[in-house]
Amino acid sequence: MALRVAVTLLEETSLFELAVPCAVFAGEGYDLVLCATAPGGAQRAPGGLQLAAEHGLDGLREADLIVVPACMMNGYEPPAALLDALREAHARGARIASLCSGAFVLAAAGLLDGRTAATHWMYAEELRRRYPYVRVDDRSLYVDDGSILTSAGTAAAIDLCLHIVRGDYGTAAAAEVGRRMVVAPHREGDQTQYAPPRTPAPPRAEGLAPVLDWAVARLHRPLTIAELASRAGMSTRTFGRHFALEVGVTPLKWLNQQRLGRARELLETTDLPVDTVAQRSGLGSADSLRQHFHRALATTPAAYRRTFRAA
Repeated sequence: MALRVAVTLLEETSLFELAVPCAVFAGEGYDLVLCATAPGGAQRAPGGLQLAAEHGLDGLREADLIVVPACMMNGYEPPAALLDALREAHARGARIASLCSGAFVLAAAGLLDGRTAATHWMYAEELRRRYPYVRVDDRSLYVDDGSILTSAGTAAAIDLCLHIVRGDYGTAAAAEVGRRMVVAPHREGDQTQYAPPRTPAPPRAEGLAPVLDWAVARLHRPLTIAELASRAGMSTRTFGRHFALEVGVTPLKWLNQQRLGRARELLETTDLPVDTVAQRSGLGSADSLRQHFHRALATTPAAYRRTFRAA
């Protein structure tokens, strides 16, 4: 028997994340329905489009899987009737998946309280702020927490939907859907490699900025915290305390962030061998560079270069 998949048509939804589950679950093994979340069945989409759905929230009652696509992050408030329908569906045992910012709808329904959930890295801090009981994962492409599944942004919606197919019907079925959509059935790494490097707020001009500028120009050297402290005219302990207050992280973490950022830049813009990239960024050897990439970005320097190398 085919599994019924209900995709909610949110007001002012994202067309891409709405289209993904419609494309993935339109094949054999699934009975796909589109359900409007507002009276009338027609809702707005970017570009002045009007989208219509044959079903309303009643279409969620018999769904085995409910997919909530991305909502527009412009003050959208999910209707109470939708939140009630999601709670009822979850209580009767339906799986519920959100794509990208759709996690905010699940959080508003209380379905993410005490759970780990993914969303687009751009929205992670907002999700943490608005829903402190949610354990926000801004690294993973998707999180499968049993009856609740969440994904990061845009293309990660495809990753999660293929993961669901893989769990329902096996690896071969997911691979077949991937071939039809001309996408990989499984991607390496996580979304941290797609986010820009995290850089702490710049220090005050009258503070440590001259020392940091001096260090950035010498990342290829084996800099020590004692050397930076001496440059600032402070003891190591005093320097560490001032650094954490002014920059927001420890000196060692800051150095590693700067070196990783330099390595990413070199991999994206040059054809230098990985050993040379490691040396010029101050991370030492190719093995050390791989360890830093695996720890921070969940990928390898070679895979990162294949993905982001500029033409």
